[in-house]
Amino acid sequence: MKKTIFTGAGVAIVTPFNDDFTVNHEKLGELIDWQIDNGTDAIIICGTTGEASTLDHDEHVACIRTAVEKTAGRVPVIAGTGSNDTAYSLELSQDAANVGADALLQVTPYYNKTSQAGLAKHFLYVAERVNLPMILYNVPSRTGMTIAPETYAELCKHPNIVATKEASGDVSAIAKTMALCSGELDLYSGNDDQIAALMGLGGKGVISVLSNVAPALCKEITVGALAGNQADTTAKQLKYLDLCNDLFCDVNPVPVKEAMNLMGMNVGPCRMPLAEISAAGREKVRATLARHGLV
Repeated sequence: MKKTIFTGAGVAIVTPFNDDFTVNHEKLGELIDWQIDNGTDAIIICGTTGEASTLDHDEHVACIRTAVEKTAGRVPVIAGTGSNDTAYSLELSQDAANVGADALLQVTPYYNKTSQAGLAKHFLYVAERVNLPMILYNVPSRTGMTIAPETYAELCKHPNIVATKEASGDVSAIAKTMALCSGELDLYSGNDDQIAALMGLGGKGVISVLSNVAPALCKEITVGALAGNQADTTAKQLKYLDLCNDLFCDVNPVPVKEAMNLMGMNVGPCRMPLAEISAAGREKVRATLARHGLV
């Protein structure tokens, strides 16, 4: 039986920037401490929400190193190391392993739009060369690719491929994946509005954008689901559905960074090509935060 990387609430943590768009490592450390103090079970660094696509190689590795040093073993650090270039994904994964990451998050290769056979070949190439557990990341809205249930069933046979972050929104396909993988692939929700639903299918937790502003809430939802309190978990999920949705009123992570800045966290701007949120979007985010007592 494969070892589960974490259960509960993992945060897809933002990368805070200074006003000159350099990485603010001191602030990143503060955010990590705050997350752990509020019950977060894993730090996912350099993912989509962490603007990994605009971090150069040295910045990427430095952020992973900061996360590893700051967590100091308190929770696992899962490093986003996926790329549409298989060789570069391997290089980045090896560097993440060298600075102490506990696991890897591997997104489907974007833009190239390979076949299912190509997907399998890509993931297995990395899994066979880096001795860390790997979470696959299925987010078709970003990549133009989806992992078919049958492909998952083949990939989960590899001992290093242990889980998936599912952000496809296709609950039927996810259910089929869970059935085909027969307990050999852990499931994490990649959509905050589907935590209760996917944990009801046997998911272990969430890799969350919402947790950047409400870590204790995310933890409560996952704890309830893991305890089998599906009715209470679903009720709490629905109560905060507006917050989950409004954190995606613009391209992620534009709204969540705006929310964090409104809350006084001072995480700075997003890097181009992401643009500043509109006045209407800012007011939408502010009003929703106020409705839930977060500002």
